[in-house]
Formats: sequence, C-alpha cells, structure tokens
Amino acid sequence: MPFDFGIKDTIDILLVALMLYYIYRLMKESRSLNVFIGIMVFVLIWLFVSQVLEMRLMGSILDKLVSVGVIALIVLFQEEIRKFLYTLGAHQRFRSFLHYFKNKDKEQEEDKETIMPIVMACMNMARQKVGALIVVERGVALDDIVETGDKIDAAINQRLIENIFFKNSPLHDGAMVISKKRIKAAGCILPVSHNLDIPKELGLRHRAGLGISQASDAIAIIVSEETGRISVANKGEFRLRLSAEELEAVLAKEM
Repeated sequence: MPFDFGIKDTIDILLVALMLYYIYRLMKESRSLNVFIGIMVFVLIWLFVSQVLEMRLMGSILDKLVSVGVIALIVLFQEEIRKFLYTLGAHQRFRSFLHYFKNKDKEQEEDKETIMPIVMACMNMARQKVGALIVVERGVALDDIVETGDKIDAAINQRLIENIFFKNSPLHDGAMVISKKRIKAAGCILPVSHNLDIPKELGLRHRAGLGISQASDAIAIIVSEETGRISVANKGEFRLRLSAEELEAVLAKEM
C-alpha cells in the first residue's frame, strides 16, 4: 500500500505541534514543566504498548488510566485551563476592529475623565508612600475577583481611591477593581504570580498585580509602600518606575 501524505496531513502535524508548544509554554510559566514531561512520556508508552506491541491487557489498563487521567488533569491544571479560556474569549482583534467605528472625540474625553483621577490618586499615594493595587478590567470579566472583596459600585473619584488605600483603612491591603468606568469593589484577593524572574525587591502587591495580568487581560497599577514607585503589570509583564505622564500614556493606550 503506497504511503499517502497530503497537505491535510501537513496541516494536522503543524496544528498538533503548535498545540504542544503552547501547552509547553503554559506549563513552563506555571512551574509544571516536569508534570508536562511526565504526561508526554506516559502518552508515548501508552501508544507504544497499545499500537505497536498490541498488548491487549496492558493496553486496556492504560486506556482506563487515560480516561480517568483526563478528569485528574482538569482538576490539577484548572488555573492553566482557565487562563487559556480567558485568552481565547478575549477577542482582542474583534474589539480593535469595532474600535474604529466609535466616536473618537467622545471616547477620548470619557477616557480622560476615567484615567486622570486614577493617575492623580496614584501620584499622591506615591509621594506619601501609601501602598495601592488597582486593577482595571478590560475584555475579560473579573466578577469572581469582585466577589472576594467588598462591593462599592461608585464613580471613579480621586479622593475615594486615596481614602480606600489610606493606611488605617480596612480595605487598603486588598486590590481595587475598576470595571466599566466605575469602582466596583475594594479589598479583593488576586491570584499571585509564581514567576521566578520577578525581582527580589518587588513584594506581594507586585506579584498579585502580575498574577491577575497573567490570568486575564486586565491592567494592574501598583504603588509601592516601601519606595513610592509606580508600576504597571500588563499581559504578564512589568513596566516599572513610571512617571505621571507615562502612567497616563499607558492607561490611555491600553484602556
């Protein structure tokens, strides 16, 4: 029988390779690379035993383990799967396409009314070395994060932001979530990033800010309590030591 290899087979191989590469990156970021390698070794053994050696008894046992293992993997890697689905559901290009049909002047004016109170509050808190963590929701809903804190649902106001993060405030230790140009909640709990490349001088607020930017498309603004420096976490990366102008430019671009 001649070996038939067509364009469909090439696409099939490329798609599988792309899927494995993405899973490899995801596992590497979450420090689960050894688990990924172990799974791949198990799959190769399963294919070798069932397809090449055709061992029926051993193959049937491994088949059962694979069927149960799928459920175990969903439980084990629920955060990674959730991150993948978040990324898949973001539809960044679609929203960028719709952006061209909006009233630009009106939109810019509304964005400035949203951004400036945040920038001014961050600058004041930075001068006084008041720690703060503000998360700005974008395409991916943060309802689960909002549920972990105290709901506020107030208009964005500079004094309100500063009062929430005042050192004696009961909500100053958590994160503030801004959604649809309103302060939705404060004192929220964020997922903490386990990235080993985070500089040692950056504390828990920075790790939490990076964590939410990895788990969703949100922007996290961090004011350091120790140094008073302002940072932004976006798409799993930091922008450190921002000035007022730089912070305003980042928010105007990304929001």
